[in-house]
Parts: sequence; structure tokens; C-alpha cells
Amino acid sequence: MDKKTISRDGTELAYARAGEGPAVVLVSGAMSTGATMAPLAGVLADRCTVIRYDRRGRGESGDTAPYAVEREVEDLAALVDAAGGEACLYGISSGGALVLEAVAAGLPVRRAAVYETPFAVDEDDARGRAEYTANLTEALAQGRHGDAVELFLRLTGLAEEMIAGARQSPMWAGMEAVAPTLAYDDKVMGGGLVPRERLASVAVPVLAAAGEASPPWLREAVRAVADAVPHGTYRTLEGQTHMVDPAVLAPVLAEFFGLPG
Repeated sequence: MDKKTISRDGTELAYARAGEGPAVVLVSGAMSTGATMAPLAGVLADRCTVIRYDRRGRGESGDTAPYAVEREVEDLAALVDAAGGEACLYGISSGGALVLEAVAAGLPVRRAAVYETPFAVDEDDARGRAEYTANLTEALAQGRHGDAVELFLRLTGLAEEMIAGARQSPMWAGMEAVAPTLAYDDKVMGGGLVPRERLASVAVPVLAAAGEASPPWLREAVRAVADAVPHGTYRTLEGQTHMVDPAVLAPVLAEFFGLPG
């Protein structure tokens, strides 16, 4: 990241900017930094000014206690201001939930797009999320960062043997380092269920997209987001999963955002 900006509470945020034209800010999900968004930024940069950043507590960005979702919305406000005062927003997974909260809060955003926001689709699923929250809170309070990462990977549906393999991989230390921010994403998800009442206040057009090859419950959750906002569009991307191909996603975003070229 080669640029810095300061959020309202004094937290320093690291970001990278590329391209020219209308601004698009990219928001990553859990266990990730702005580097995760680099491939998508690279594809979009010939059509717009694209900004990717390290969310607070990650990568080169700072952090300020106590955490609140409102502080992350203020972070996005600082980045939109750095982009020229208006932007489109794109967020993946729990980063999409943060984008939805930002537009509901009234940030100067023209349009917003989210990909596979993993909201719960029923009360049983929501109860499972509540159990995850309790276990995650306990693990982090006790400094068991590896256990916190395991809880998250298990929540995503990763098989036990793959989790065991991940623990032995060179990436594990980095995953443990960012583990405290799992609590931030958990709070962004707001209990798990689609926040229909909150989304009903969103005034801007929202694209809610999912991969055609992703689990049915995830597509159902994304469709629920599109249905909950007044100006929502639901779309599936052929052959895609949660690990969406930037070359497939970028043209969809460019069309929805009305980018030149």
C-alpha cells in the first residue's frame, strides 16, 4: 500500500489507488487484506479509479479500541473522501455486509455491489452463528488465535482434514495474526440474519451477486439481500463459487457501475 488516510477516530488506513475515472472502492472480507483485492483492482483499473485498502487491524492499517461497526463505516467515508467525495462500493463476503451498512448509513455512494454476503437464511442457521460468536469471543479473550481461525474455517464449511492441513501450512502464522479481526467481521454480520429492516432504508441501487456453483443457501441469502433493498438486482455468475474469478466479475461490476470503456 502506497497511500495513507486518517479515519474519524484517528486510525491510519493504508490504501492503494490505480487508474483514472469514476471511483470504485473495494472492500475485502474476513481473514483478508487489501492485497486480496489486487487481482480485481488490476482488471478494473483501465476503466476507473480503483481503491483497495487494508481494513482496520489488518495489513498496514492501524487499529483503535474499542471496535464498533460504525468505525469501519467511518473508515469507508474517509476512503470515499480520498477518492474525491463520491464513489461506488464493492464488497465480498462479510465485506459486502460492511458495504450494505455503509450505504444504509448514507455515505455518498452512487451504487453498491456485493458478492455472496453470507447471511443466515433461517433461525437454525442463526442459532449456529450465535454459538460461533460465543466460541470465537472466548477463544480470542484467551489468546487462542489458532483456535479462532479453526472456528472460522469450520463455519465456512471447510473439511476437518483441510483445517488440519492448513495448520501445518506456511500461511497459518499470517492467519493467526489477523485472527482478532474475526470478531470485527462477526459484528459486521450483525447476528447473522439478513437485516431486512436496515436494508429497506438503502436509497441507492444495489447489485447482489452469487456464484452459480455456490451452495444453494448462499444464493438464497444473496437473493434475500436483493429483495430487501428498494432498488436491488440479483444476479448469478455462471460457473463461479465464493472464490470468484476477477475476469468474470469485473465486466459485471463495470456494467452495473456504468463505467466507461
